[in-house]
Amino acid sequence: MDRIVFIFIGTIVSILVIIGLMIGIPNYNVWQKEMSGKAQLAEAEWNKRIMLIEAEMNLEAEKLNALAEIERAKGMAEAIIIEGGNLTSEYIQYLWVRQNTFNDKTVIYIPTEANIPILEANRRR
Repeated sequence: MDRIVFIFIGTIVSILVIIGLMIGIPNYNVWQKEMSGKAQLAEAEWNKRIMLIEAEMNLEAEKLNALAEIERAKGMAEAIIIEGGNLTSEYIQYLWVRQNTFNDKTVIYIPTEANIPILEANRRR
């Protein structure tokens, strides 16, 4: 008799486990998909925040660059006024030479009136 009771209880437990799995597995799958969707949504929100912060930083940098360019232009305008109020070709040549960095052995050829550079004919003497 003990054997029949054991088989009966085993069968009932097996049936209950199967019913539990039939109910639990679909619910678990739904819960898992929901959690996965929430994780993707949270990641998308963080990515959006990062993009917005980067855009704000780029905008701020562009504003600061524009202000620096305005100040540079003001300085150049004042320098032109000090130079006599004209933007001469000599002054443009001076600005070009000043903005470039050269080493000690750099030779610069600046064109003259006919756009012909002054050569180093007298340099070797």
